[in-house]
Amino acid sequence: MEVAVSAEYPGPQPGREYVLTLSCPDSAGLVHAVSGFLVRNSGNILESQQFDDRLQGRFFMRVHFDVSDPDAQVKTLRYRFGPVAEAYGITWTLSEASTPTRTLIMVSRFGHCLNDLLFRQRTGALNIEIPAIVSNHRDFEGLARTYGIPFHHIPVTRDTKAEAEARLLELVRDLDVDLVVLARYMQILSDDLCKQLEGHAINIHHSFLPSFKGARPYDQAYDRGVKLVGATAHYVTPDLDEGQIIEQDVVRVDHSLGPGDLVTVGRDVEAQVLAHAVKWHSESRVMVYGNRTVVFR
Repeated sequence: MEVAVSAEYPGPQPGREYVLTLSCPDSAGLVHAVSGFLVRNSGNILESQQFDDRLQGRFFMRVHFDVSDPDAQVKTLRYRFGPVAEAYGITWTLSEASTPTRTLIMVSRFGHCLNDLLFRQRTGALNIEIPAIVSNHRDFEGLARTYGIPFHHIPVTRDTKAEAEARLLELVRDLDVDLVVLARYMQILSDDLCKQLEGHAINIHHSFLPSFKGARPYDQAYDRGVKLVGATAHYVTPDLDEGQIIEQDVVRVDHSLGPGDLVTVGRDVEAQVLAHAVKWHSESRVMVYGNRTVVFR
């Protein structure tokens, strides 16, 4: 299947554009120090966002910049920023803006989020590379084949859970995966696996939790006459569905919608919320601090 990629909004130029993210205790001179680093390295700011958390005394910043010096490779820039980071106690990352995030997608039997991510990636809306799709069922093996993506069927039972998670981690290592996306993967990950994937795994779920649990939350929502249907995308942690929130959204509904209509509305908002979370993570726009996130949209 060939899908044309729009040239209206060209992506970042390889070897020319970079993204610097940082957080540190707030102090005078931080922006000046970062700007000075960019000037010394032929840098030109394309986008800059910052946030000063006065309650925590913490400063956050994201800078997207390009360089005119052809010798200013990412390794060189990282080396040169080191003294600046040390002087201010900065936690930071510096990466090429054009590098796609290698993303492994996990799914069970609801394919709306998977299908949405595949289409967005194919059309250039997401700067991700998908080396594999993993599922505990075979329902979407054909869809994966359509996109030319390897499909790995890893069944999970109570007796095989440890083996299945070991196989998943093996794929993550062998395929050099940066991000794992649970696109309606209906299995609870072990605490150990959550810890190993910390900061590199995103989950999506409806926003009825903890009110309506179980396999048919939309039927429960209909019975209670809910007026809002929503979704939450968050990082995966050992605390089930309580990881740091990246994105949320809601849609207003009313009495005229039956349980099936609520499911349709819910799937739409789930797909959109998850796509936003994956996009912002892949563009280094999400910074985790404790139980919260700073998201530079």
